[in-house]
Amino acid sequence: MLIEQPPAFLRRLYPQATWRMDCSVHAVYLTFDDGPIPEVTPWVLNLLDKYHIKATFFMVGDNVSKHPEEFKMVVDRGHRIGNHTHNHLQGIKNHTNRYLANIDKADCYLSTDLFRPPHGFIRWKQYREISKRYRIVMWDLVTRDYSKRTNAQQVVGNVKRYTRNGSIITFHDSLRSVDKLKEALPQTIEWLLAEGYEFKVFE
Repeated sequence: MLIEQPPAFLRRLYPQATWRMDCSVHAVYLTFDDGPIPEVTPWVLNLLDKYHIKATFFMVGDNVSKHPEEFKMVVDRGHRIGNHTHNHLQGIKNHTNRYLANIDKADCYLSTDLFRPPHGFIRWKQYREISKRYRIVMWDLVTRDYSKRTNAQQVVGNVKRYTRNGSIITFHDSLRSVDKLKEALPQTIEWLLAEGYEFKVFE
């Protein structure tokens, strides 16, 4: 549960970050990290179109520079964009100036006010500086679609077990997630709809 749904003590590390949305509203926020890439992102977009769902894509700037057509597809279809650094850097493994410069480099392509740190951990100084310019969006539920230790049904099981009002649900439009994603994401959407959840994006 420490990964799938972070406990209160972890959320308190970054008190101004958004971990969960309004718990009084029966809605969820689908998010996708690490794209865009041609092998996965268009498939995700087509599935979301099928269900008339909008989501938020936290993109790696280097992927955007390599795959501008896929980036344009996400924007043109009305989804929300977030910054996920230019090179998927871990904040705790990089000095603050280098980390902030990498975020700025990504923002040259993205021009967004949303940021999500890769791997979820950043230094306190990084957090303080980033908070001045971005809304930091964490997660309420990590599906673990990226993990070699989970299969697609376990990913769906995580969604069913941990989703609640206001959940920010994290998937990945990446190569390491694609096989599980193509099985788990349609089932996840069908289950969320059957449970009456509305799909929202960040304002």
